[in-house]
Amino acid sequence: MFKRVILFLSLNVICLSCIFGQQITRFAVVDMSKVYTEIFRDSAAVRQFEEKSAKVQADIDKFTKEIQALKSKYADAIRDNNETEALKLESQIYRRSEYLKEYYQIKTAELDSDRSKLMQSDSFIKQVYDEIRYIAESEGYTMVLNMKNNPNIIWFNPMIDITEKLIQNLKTRNRR
Repeated sequence: MFKRVILFLSLNVICLSCIFGQQITRFAVVDMSKVYTEIFRDSAAVRQFEEKSAKVQADIDKFTKEIQALKSKYADAIRDNNETEALKLESQIYRRSEYLKEYYQIKTAELDSDRSKLMQSDSFIKQVYDEIRYIAESEGYTMVLNMKNNPNIIWFNPMIDITEKLIQNLKTRNRR
């Protein structure tokens, strides 16, 4: 009988230590670029960035239309059996397409660099990280990941996205 009681108590102690010893890891994700845009969209730096981004997109659209027009002329030249014109247009299409591809890569890299610089301003980072820390600690999150800059995040449940809560908290804090 005594052995059964000791065995029963031992099993209870082991079970309780497993239950209480297990730490649940909770993750959250946040879209830092969306936070930055929402909170600081009225600043001059963000307006300049958005203007530059719009200009780049307008240029890309213009180049794309030019290439489409050349392709249309190329199709007409092929239909009319004008091989000289078709070869000339094919060369122009290739050169413009390569230029557009290179332009897109360069401008995308520039915009990404500009966005990164904007997001790394000391006041923004400190304010956002303080608020993220507050939300994480108050809601029991162990880790908060930036979902845009983390290629290892394949999928996440939208319930762990704290972006909107972070934006609302920052807006409330900025009103004070």
